[in-house]
Amino acid sequence: MGSAGTVAELVQRQWGDHRPGLRHEATVLTHHQVASGAAARAALLAELLPAGSEPHLGVLLDNTPEFPLWLSAAALAGAAVAGINPTRRGAELARDILHTECRVLITERAHLPLLDGLALPGVRVLVTDTDAYAALLAPYAGARPGDTVLKRPAPATRMLLYFTSGSTGAPKAAICTQGRLAAAGRSLVDHFAIRRQDVHYICMPMFHGNAVIADWAPALSAGACVALRRRFSASGFLDDVRAHGATYFTYVGRAVQYLLATPERPDDREHPLRLGFGTEAGAVDAARFRERFGVRLVEGYGSSEGGAAIQRTPDTPPGAIGRASDRDDLAVVDPETGRERVAAVFGPGGTLANGASAIGELVNRGRTPFEGYWRNETADAARVRNGWYWTGDLFFRDADGFLYFAGRTEDRLRVDSENLAAAMIENILARWTDAAAVAVYAVPDPVAGDQVMAALALRDGARFDPEAFAAFLRDQPDLGTKMAPRFVRVVRSMPVTATNKVHRVGLRREGFWSGGPLWWNGGGGAYVAFDDVQLVSLVREYEEHGRHDLLSSQGGGL
Repeated sequence: MGSAGTVAELVQRQWGDHRPGLRHEATVLTHHQVASGAAARAALLAELLPAGSEPHLGVLLDNTPEFPLWLSAAALAGAAVAGINPTRRGAELARDILHTECRVLITERAHLPLLDGLALPGVRVLVTDTDAYAALLAPYAGARPGDTVLKRPAPATRMLLYFTSGSTGAPKAAICTQGRLAAAGRSLVDHFAIRRQDVHYICMPMFHGNAVIADWAPALSAGACVALRRRFSASGFLDDVRAHGATYFTYVGRAVQYLLATPERPDDREHPLRLGFGTEAGAVDAARFRERFGVRLVEGYGSSEGGAAIQRTPDTPPGAIGRASDRDDLAVVDPETGRERVAAVFGPGGTLANGASAIGELVNRGRTPFEGYWRNETADAARVRNGWYWTGDLFFRDADGFLYFAGRTEDRLRVDSENLAAAMIENILARWTDAAAVAVYAVPDPVAGDQVMAALALRDGARFDPEAFAAFLRDQPDLGTKMAPRFVRVVRSMPVTATNKVHRVGLRREGFWSGGPLWWNGGGGAYVAFDDVQLVSLVREYEEHGRHDLLSSQGGGL
């Protein structure tokens, strides 16, 4: 079977294949039924979209069968799907729908309250779990793939308009064409030897690129089955894996932490799962996951923008993502000067010894597959500058060219004129056995620059022991003199976004003080409980240096 150049071709290949292709709770659809359902929806879409409008539809759904069915329908019709985030509200939600020029919005009854009172002129709303929706689809039940197209599918045909989760400003809708999505799926099939008999468990939300690009697309490319979970559940994960016979899944780091926080059971290794692929799990949690569940987690690198690719090879060292792919000219550079950073030097135990001079922003100096943002020239120009694609991510590179992820550029800290990467500090703090989750972010220093704030969610039954924590920090050989947290917040649970990533924007907004337990290292390495008297003293110190406005802008009661 030759390689497909479009997602439409991959959907058409399912016709006549009567093996299970889509599983959700008690529902099982064959590949043929998926292709048939997609063809019916493509025909309906052609009737609903006004002449002359952009062939765009919004999908505001949890992970139900309707989501991949409409993705497949859009591919057949030559249309594009905008994944709509159900955690958005009010004017922001309306903006996402209208910005992407969706004239049809697919949703379900559970999400209808989100649309109450929203001005969505010219948008036709279809509610999938209703009799009216079933009646609307019924006349198209005999449609076949390829019968109805709005625009003849080609590799350059828009397929996805997926919003990026930026830390500032409105989310940007990254464009992904059918050719790029098909190529991404094919690449993962080759890389992980994905087979027709595999079952891909999709528990990450399908409105985000992680689930579609790294989970649905390779399953479609290989002819494998997909199993859907409406929303991620740590307690239901293994039961789902066993029930569906799942062999592959994608993740983000916080989801792995949730799974590790579930009570251990004697049958934790009794399941068919062989591989997890994702981002930001961290070496410590990946090792814990493999030890407990017997499943290898492979850290990847990618985004909805697709502007740079890193290839994992069998000789990739622990902790590294991989090397630049053949088509990319990747470099780690100083984000201010563009000069290439020096190679990493490792100390005992593989610790990074020269982070200040080795860590920089990853850029692609070669031909980039980045396809732009929808109607956002300013964002396009910020992403591609002087002919280079700037990823917005921090990395370092070893002497053999292997690349290591070090965090996001917006998560950089500048402490006493030294640049630090929050992710590097988090990786160290994650070794503390009492920590279930860790987030590090910057709070303003009274004089200039930043101080290090750490938010810790503790494991069940653990309490924060300031002396034990300080002793732990002293024992970490790669914890630089500027890295130790000045402040430690103990949170009941780590705030997360709809895509199960740590909600650092919310943490930064709260700043120092949110009414919960706070500990302060005033010097000498000891942590003491922070009280109202110290708070007043701290505020005065900031006022004396004219930086109290920074505290006020962060919120948190200061």
